[in-house]
Amino acid sequence: AAMSRKGRKLLQDSLTRSSKHFNKSEVECLVKLFDTVEARASSHFAGAGFDRTVFRDTLHSAFGMTDDVVLDRVFSTFDRANNGYITVVEWVEGLGVLLRGTLEEKMKYCFAVYDLNGDGYISREEMFQMLKNSLLLQSADEEPDEGIKDLVEIALKKMASTYSFVPFLLQDYDHDGKLSFTDFEKAVRDENLLLEAFGPCLPDIK
Repeated sequence: AAMSRKGRKLLQDSLTRSSKHFNKSEVECLVKLFDTVEARASSHFAGAGFDRTVFRDTLHSAFGMTDDVVLDRVFSTFDRANNGYITVVEWVEGLGVLLRGTLEEKMKYCFAVYDLNGDGYISREEMFQMLKNSLLLQSADEEPDEGIKDLVEIALKKMASTYSFVPFLLQDYDHDGKLSFTDFEKAVRDENLLLEAFGPCLPDIK
Protein backbone atom coordinates (compact mmCIF):
# COMPACT_ATOMS: atom_id res chain seq x y z
CA ALA A 1 0.00 0.00 0.00
CA ALA A 2 1.14 3.51 -0.74
CA MET A 3 2.65 5.28 2.23
CA SER A 4 0.45 7.95 3.78
CA ARG A 5 1.43 11.58 3.44
CA LYS A 6 2.27 11.74 7.14
CA GLY A 7 4.33 8.55 6.90
CA ARG A 8 6.20 9.90 3.90
CA LYS A 9 7.00 13.14 5.75
CA LEU A 10 8.27 11.20 8.76
CA LEU A 11 10.45 9.10 6.45
CA GLN A 12 11.85 12.19 4.72
CA ASP A 13 12.59 13.83 8.07
CA SER A 14 14.37 10.69 9.26
CA LEU A 15 16.41 10.46 6.04
CA THR A 16 17.32 14.14 6.29
CA ARG A 17 18.59 13.65 9.84
CA SER A 18 20.61 10.56 8.94
CA SER A 19 21.95 11.81 5.60
CA LYS A 20 25.51 13.09 5.62
CA HIS A 21 25.36 14.28 2.02
CA PHE A 22 21.92 15.74 1.24
CA ASN A 23 19.87 18.57 2.71
CA LYS A 24 16.11 18.44 3.32
CA SER A 25 15.01 19.63 -0.11
CA GLU A 26 17.43 17.27 -1.83
CA VAL A 27 16.14 14.32 0.19
CA GLU A 28 12.57 15.29 -0.77
CA CYS A 29 13.56 15.36 -4.45
CA LEU A 30 15.25 11.96 -4.20
CA VAL A 31 12.20 10.45 -2.48
CA LYS A 32 9.94 11.87 -5.21
CA LEU A 33 12.24 10.44 -7.85
CA PHE A 34 12.16 7.08 -6.08
CA ASP A 35 8.34 7.19 -6.06
CA THR A 36 8.30 7.99 -9.80
CA VAL A 37 10.67 5.16 -10.65
CA GLU A 38 8.81 2.73 -8.40
CA ALA A 39 5.47 3.67 -9.99
CA ARG A 40 6.85 2.75 -13.42
CA ALA A 41 8.13 -0.59 -12.15
CA SER A 42 5.80 -3.52 -12.70
CA SER A 43 7.21 -6.11 -10.34
CA HIS A 44 6.17 -8.02 -7.26
CA PHE A 45 8.32 -5.58 -5.24
CA ALA A 46 5.92 -2.71 -6.00
CA GLY A 47 5.20 -0.79 -2.83
CA ALA A 48 8.52 -1.87 -1.28
CA GLY A 49 11.01 -0.78 -3.91
CA PHE A 50 12.25 -1.66 -7.37
CA ASP A 51 14.32 -4.50 -8.75
CA ARG A 52 17.67 -4.87 -10.50
CA THR A 53 16.34 -4.26 -14.01
CA VAL A 54 14.60 -1.00 -13.08
CA PHE A 55 17.66 0.11 -11.09
CA ARG A 56 19.98 -0.55 -14.02
CA ASP A 57 17.69 1.31 -16.45
CA THR A 58 17.50 4.26 -14.05
CA LEU A 59 21.28 4.56 -13.61
CA HIS A 60 21.76 4.17 -17.35
CA SER A 61 19.30 7.01 -18.04
CA ALA A 62 20.56 9.29 -15.27
CA PHE A 63 24.32 8.76 -15.50
CA GLY A 64 24.98 7.02 -18.81
CA MET A 65 26.34 3.92 -17.05
CA THR A 66 26.17 1.05 -19.55
CA ASP A 67 28.43 -1.79 -18.35
CA ASP A 68 26.14 -4.64 -17.25
CA VAL A 69 28.71 -6.18 -14.90
CA VAL A 70 29.37 -2.83 -13.21
CA LEU A 71 25.65 -2.05 -12.93
CA ASP A 72 24.96 -5.43 -11.34
CA ARG A 73 27.69 -4.81 -8.80
CA VAL A 74 26.44 -1.27 -8.09
CA PHE A 75 23.00 -2.76 -7.47
CA SER A 76 24.56 -5.16 -4.95
CA THR A 77 26.25 -2.31 -3.08
CA PHE A 78 22.92 -0.44 -2.85
CA ASP A 79 20.93 -3.56 -1.88
CA ARG A 80 22.33 -3.79 1.64
CA ALA A 81 19.55 -6.09 2.81
CA ASN A 82 20.40 -8.45 -0.07
CA ASN A 83 16.72 -9.05 -0.80
CA GLY A 84 16.71 -8.29 -4.53
CA TYR A 85 15.19 -4.82 -4.46
CA ILE A 86 16.13 -1.27 -3.55
CA THR A 87 14.18 0.48 -0.79
CA VAL A 88 13.86 4.24 -0.51
CA VAL A 89 16.36 4.27 2.38
CA GLU A 90 18.90 2.25 0.35
CA TRP A 91 18.26 4.57 -2.60
CA VAL A 92 19.05 7.78 -0.69
CA GLU A 93 22.00 6.29 1.20
CA GLY A 94 23.46 4.70 -1.92
CA LEU A 95 23.19 7.89 -3.97
CA GLY A 96 24.85 9.78 -1.11
CA VAL A 97 28.02 7.74 -1.62
CA LEU A 98 27.70 7.56 -5.42
CA LEU A 99 27.29 11.31 -5.89
CA ARG A 100 28.89 12.96 -2.86
CA GLY A 101 30.83 10.35 -0.95
CA THR A 102 34.11 11.10 0.75
CA LEU A 103 37.25 9.51 -0.67
CA GLU A 104 37.05 6.89 2.10
CA GLU A 105 33.43 6.06 1.22
CA LYS A 106 34.18 5.91 -2.50
CA MET A 107 37.19 3.65 -1.95
CA LYS A 108 35.03 1.19 -0.02
CA TYR A 109 32.30 1.42 -2.65
CA CYS A 110 34.62 0.92 -5.64
CA PHE A 111 36.41 -1.95 -3.91
CA ALA A 112 33.04 -3.64 -3.23
CA VAL A 113 32.07 -3.22 -6.90
CA TYR A 114 35.32 -4.82 -8.09
CA ASP A 115 35.23 -7.63 -5.50
CA LEU A 116 32.86 -9.73 -7.62
CA ASN A 117 32.54 -12.69 -5.24
CA GLY A 118 32.53 -10.62 -2.05
CA ASP A 119 35.46 -12.42 -0.42
CA GLY A 120 37.30 -9.23 0.55
CA TYR A 121 39.91 -9.40 -2.23
CA ILE A 122 40.16 -8.40 -5.89
CA SER A 123 41.68 -11.43 -7.60
CA ARG A 124 43.35 -11.79 -10.99
CA GLU A 125 40.16 -13.31 -12.38
CA GLU A 126 38.02 -10.43 -11.08
CA MET A 127 40.41 -7.84 -12.51
CA PHE A 128 40.32 -9.64 -15.84
CA GLN A 129 36.52 -9.71 -15.93
CA MET A 130 36.19 -6.04 -15.01
CA LEU A 131 38.81 -4.85 -17.48
CA LYS A 132 37.49 -7.09 -20.24
CA ASN A 133 34.08 -5.48 -19.92
CA SER A 134 35.30 -1.88 -19.58
CA LEU A 135 38.09 -1.60 -22.16
CA LEU A 136 37.24 -0.84 -25.78
CA LEU A 137 38.99 -2.69 -28.58
CA GLN A 138 41.06 -0.59 -30.94
CA SER A 139 39.95 -2.69 -33.91
CA ALA A 140 37.56 -5.52 -34.64
CA ASP A 141 40.48 -7.85 -35.39
CA GLU A 142 42.29 -7.19 -32.13
CA GLU A 143 42.49 -9.99 -29.57
CA PRO A 144 41.90 -8.37 -26.17
CA ASP A 145 42.62 -11.20 -23.74
CA GLU A 146 46.42 -11.10 -23.83
CA GLY A 147 46.57 -7.34 -23.42
CA ILE A 148 44.15 -7.47 -20.50
CA LYS A 149 46.14 -10.26 -18.86
CA ASP A 150 49.24 -8.08 -19.16
CA LEU A 151 47.42 -5.19 -17.46
CA VAL A 152 46.33 -7.51 -14.66
CA GLU A 153 49.90 -8.65 -14.09
CA ILE A 154 51.11 -5.05 -14.10
CA ALA A 155 48.51 -4.27 -11.47
CA LEU A 156 49.77 -7.06 -9.25
CA LYS A 157 53.52 -6.58 -9.63
CA LYS A 158 55.52 -4.85 -6.97
CA MET A 159 56.32 -1.48 -8.47
CA ALA A 160 58.95 0.95 -7.33
CA SER A 161 56.42 3.76 -7.66
CA THR A 162 52.75 4.16 -8.53
CA TYR A 163 53.70 7.07 -10.80
CA SER A 164 53.63 5.74 -14.34
CA PHE A 165 52.08 6.29 -17.72
CA VAL A 166 50.10 3.08 -17.29
CA PRO A 167 46.92 3.87 -15.30
CA PHE A 168 46.53 0.46 -13.69
CA LEU A 169 49.55 0.25 -11.40
CA LEU A 170 47.88 -0.78 -8.18
CA GLN A 171 50.48 -2.40 -5.98
CA ASP A 172 50.02 -5.79 -4.38
CA TYR A 173 51.86 -4.59 -1.26
CA ASP A 174 51.68 -7.91 0.56
CA HIS A 175 52.58 -9.94 -2.57
CA ASP A 176 49.79 -12.50 -2.35
CA GLY A 177 48.61 -12.32 -5.97
CA LYS A 178 45.43 -10.41 -5.18
CA LEU A 179 44.48 -7.01 -3.86
CA SER A 180 43.14 -6.56 -0.36
CA PHE A 181 41.34 -3.38 0.61
CA THR A 182 44.57 -2.27 2.33
CA ASP A 183 46.45 -2.65 -0.99
CA PHE A 184 43.72 -0.79 -2.85
CA GLU A 185 43.46 2.00 -0.27
CA LYS A 186 47.22 2.63 -0.18
CA ALA A 187 47.45 2.83 -3.96
CA VAL A 188 44.43 5.14 -4.27
CA ARG A 189 45.69 7.45 -1.51
CA ASP A 190 49.01 7.68 -3.36
CA GLU A 191 47.24 8.34 -6.67
CA ASN A 192 43.51 9.20 -6.60
CA LEU A 193 43.11 8.42 -10.32
CA LEU A 194 43.39 4.72 -9.43
CA LEU A 195 39.99 4.85 -7.70
CA GLU A 196 38.28 3.48 -10.83
CA ALA A 197 41.23 1.45 -12.09
CA PHE A 198 39.16 -1.62 -13.03
CA GLY A 199 36.17 0.06 -14.66
CA PRO A 200 33.97 3.16 -14.46
CA CYS A 201 31.60 2.70 -11.53
CA LEU A 202 31.03 6.34 -10.55
CA PRO A 203 29.13 8.99 -12.52
CA ASP A 204 31.29 11.56 -14.26
CA ILE A 205 31.38 15.11 -12.90
CA LYS A 206 28.37 16.20 -14.97
